[in-house]
Amino acid sequence: MKHNILVLSLSIFLAACGGSDSSSNNSSGTTANESTSSTTAETSASDESTSSSSSSKGSQLIAKSDCLSCHKEHERLVGPSYAEVAKKYENTSANIEMLANKIIQGGAGNWGDIPMTPHPGLSKGDAEEMVKYILTIK
Repeated sequence: MKHNILVLSLSIFLAACGGSDSSSNNSSGTTANESTSSTTAETSASDESTSSSSSSKGSQLIAKSDCLSCHKEHERLVGPSYAEVAKKYENTSANIEMLANKIIQGGAGNWGDIPMTPHPGLSKGDAEEMVKYILTIK
C-alpha cells in the first residue's frame, strides 16, 4: 500500500514538473489559465515600450513550458507571481542574464524555502526571452 502511494505521488510530481510537452496533459483549468495568460501577455506586451515580438516570444515560450504549474502573472502560486518578480528586479541586461541563469540552473532562497526546478534543456536565449517578457508585467 505504501509503495503504491509513493509511486502515485512520484508520478504526479513528475507530471507536474516534467517538461515542456503540450498542454493537453494538463487539467482543463490549467489549460484555460494558460490560454488566458497567453492572451493577457500578448496584450500587455503590446502596451509596453519593449519590442512586442520579443515579449510575444517570451509569452509563447512560457505557455509551452511547465512554468505555469508554479507561477501565475499576478497571483502567487508555488513560486512568486511574474508581477512580483518584475517589481523586485529592474529590467536591465544584468538582471535578464541573472534571472535566465536562475531559470536554467534552478535554485532556492530568494522567494522562500521551496526550490525552483532547474530547466537545463532550455536554451539561454529562450530563457532570456522569457525573462524579458516577465519583466514587462506590472
